[in-house]
Amino acid sequence: MDFQKNVAQSFYEETLIEPGFFILKFNNETDENQTFKREVSSNFIQFHFCIKGSASFIFNEGNYTLPLQEENSLLLYNPQRDLPINLVLNKHSWMLSVLLPINKFHGLFSTEANYITFLSEENKDRKYYKDAHISPSMAIVLNQLMNYNLHPTIKPLYFKGKAYELISLYFNRPADADIEQCPFLADEDKVSKIKKAKQIMVSRMAEPPTLQELADEINLPINRLKEGFKQIYGDSVFSFLFDYKMEVARQLLATGSHNVNEVGLKVGYSTASHFIAAFKKKFGTTPKKFLMGLNS
Repeated sequence: MDFQKNVAQSFYEETLIEPGFFILKFNNETDENQTFKREVSSNFIQFHFCIKGSASFIFNEGNYTLPLQEENSLLLYNPQRDLPINLVLNKHSWMLSVLLPINKFHGLFSTEANYITFLSEENKDRKYYKDAHISPSMAIVLNQLMNYNLHPTIKPLYFKGKAYELISLYFNRPADADIEQCPFLADEDKVSKIKKAKQIMVSRMAEPPTLQELADEINLPINRLKEGFKQIYGDSVFSFLFDYKMEVARQLLATGSHNVNEVGLKVGYSTASHFIAAFKKKFGTTPKKFLMGLNS
């Protein structure tokens, strides 16, 4: 999906990489500043790269401005409120942005989404931003995206590959970098408790505790448990548990050593019909048909 808007010698182009994952290109070759606006909800992380010239982001109806200079990047994330793009792109300037949901971002780094989280306890109610220099390797990818001239049929695949490459390069750190400089480390004690909560749910998936019981066990208020779990794992506690149980069920069925009823019981379903309904909701097919597909 592409959306392109032409204004004299300026343009804005939006390319959908995957559901919820966008590349935005801003090009202003006119002699006047141009303004671009786009809604962005609070569950998105934003990366902005100024390739040429300069730009400014306007917040709170003009009361707060973040400048972005040539060869610099800006990372924005605010879990508390939507953070729409209100961009003033100065004359003869180019900028490229990447938007993706926080849970997809977490998933890029680990199957568990590990503990990449932006907001420590003291920062969690504030805007989060980090400015950084664009490395030479990132500049190459950015210019390839801005000056794309390959055949249109391969554009989606090309953009997808370059988007992942760009994010990889953004987070590339020297092996001896001081880990304390990494902005994604949350309060260690809180992270440890949330990780323990996940382990409890996984180990007792057939008979999981209630949210209140879980919160009491890890010694966190229930609202902190909910917020922290979603921040770290990109999902609610029970939505995460459902996905985990279904994946375990799929793997158990694939071994061929358990029947449907046994697998359902192992992941916490006392009746086969409930398990079959849950499995179908997750994978779009019944356990029986899944097994038939393996054996065909």
